[in-house]
Amino acid sequence: MSTIATPPEERHPVLTFVGGYDEKQVAAAIHRELLRDGQVFYLHNRVESIEKAARKLRDLVPEARIAVAHGQMGEDTLEKVMVGFWEKEYDVLVCTTIVESGIDIPNANTLIVERADLLGLAQLHQIRGRVGRGRERAYSYFLYPPEKPLTEHAHERLATIAQHTELGAGMYVAMKDLEIRGAGNLLGGEQSGHIEGVGFDLYVRMVGEAVQQFKGERPEEEPDVKIDLPVDAHLPTEYIGVERLRLEMYRKLASARSTVELDEAVVEMRDRYGEPPAPVANLVAVARFRLLAKGYGLTDVSLQGKHIRFGPLPLPDSKQLRLKRFYPDAVYKPATDQVSVPRPMTKRVGGEPVRDTALLDWCAELITGILGEPAKAAAH
Repeated sequence: MSTIATPPEERHPVLTFVGGYDEKQVAAAIHRELLRDGQVFYLHNRVESIEKAARKLRDLVPEARIAVAHGQMGEDTLEKVMVGFWEKEYDVLVCTTIVESGIDIPNANTLIVERADLLGLAQLHQIRGRVGRGRERAYSYFLYPPEKPLTEHAHERLATIAQHTELGAGMYVAMKDLEIRGAGNLLGGEQSGHIEGVGFDLYVRMVGEAVQQFKGERPEEEPDVKIDLPVDAHLPTEYIGVERLRLEMYRKLASARSTVELDEAVVEMRDRYGEPPAPVANLVAVARFRLLAKGYGLTDVSLQGKHIRFGPLPLPDSKQLRLKRFYPDAVYKPATDQVSVPRPMTKRVGGEPVRDTALLDWCAELITGILGEPAKAAAH
């Protein structure tokens, strides 16, 4: 599955407000749009009361030219209204969710939604896409009755739409919508509804494992490799500002199963976000070292006090002799197949402990120097 993460040039995220309905705020939002010769979508999703809502708006903003559009209008009448709004004969279009898709009016850059608590998350995101289709900054207001408590799901939907306003957030919104509503009955009645409790990614993995088990296949288990070393390795917010994109890149780097996959992730990261700073280069180095350790069957490389522990590392007598020759202070524990080596220093006397990529290179050199080529290369 591919996702489009780069927006068109000169597009801006839609500034989104979620809160209780307030007439003064609605009037101010419409006035601000009229001052820059823009237009407004006002969504009232009940046909029987839409004319009443339009009259209320006319009282609030008498100078605005207001039209009404909904699905129960005749085809010719509806077309005339929509063409009139397109040609800027009206300032405000009071409408139902009929405008949810297929409408592209770059001059309309304010959206006001009444009873946003009654709409689905995908609907809210799709409707928000009606504004911000040009160079102007767009505003959207998702409103609900302040006197009525929100349901748990309504609160979750509105919180999601408020938090994820960046361009390209549609994929995250869709995944969150899937978590909230569930993915349906995939493998029987007992499976339905569990997605909400475990999250979509884990849910999909569990379903895949269940299908493999049903077919009599044994899922391939990937051993975890713990790298706990003093390395300043992370993705700074200055490098990737959007949390969702930052987490996505963490996942890609951590889930690379070969050096080829890791190189592809690094190329993509450099292409999207520019030359990586030192902490990002360190993070890539940790991922590369993790693949090396996995190729040798290691599951733990960690700092323990003033020593670095490698395990499991079963060493025959010849390898133990080589370890003692190259690292005289190293300790090998046959019972647990662990090797403990004093942490290297920058200088023998008065030096500082080695850290970051220099420490990773030292650990990689120890592993390859003692064990030679891995039996199973991580690059394949």
